[in-house]
Amino acid sequence: MMIQHIVMFKFKEEANGKSKQENLIEAKERMLKLKDEIQQIISLNVYFNDEQAVKDNYDYILVSTFQTMEDLNQYQIHPSHVAFGQYITPLRESRVCIDYQIED
Repeated sequence: MMIQHIVMFKFKEEANGKSKQENLIEAKERMLKLKDEIQQIISLNVYFNDEQAVKDNYDYILVSTFQTMEDLNQYQIHPSHVAFGQYITPLRESRVCIDYQIED
């Protein structure tokens, strides 16, 4: 069994003097760097809502995989992840998350 961690963010139209699109791109770049910094991450991908999709959709989705729930919990408190959370909080309107077990 492995753990899938999925997080979605709805971004503000503007934050920190940047547009939503600029903040989405920077947030993706910062998140992808965590793959090299946090050893517990098995896989990590970030996607944006399609520009032609409904505007009520969430803007950003993170899909990541961990070997165990303990590994996910270690990721959550890792200083690099904590710093990312502090960075993204002022950029977002809302966040939703789900963590679940997947079979190999």
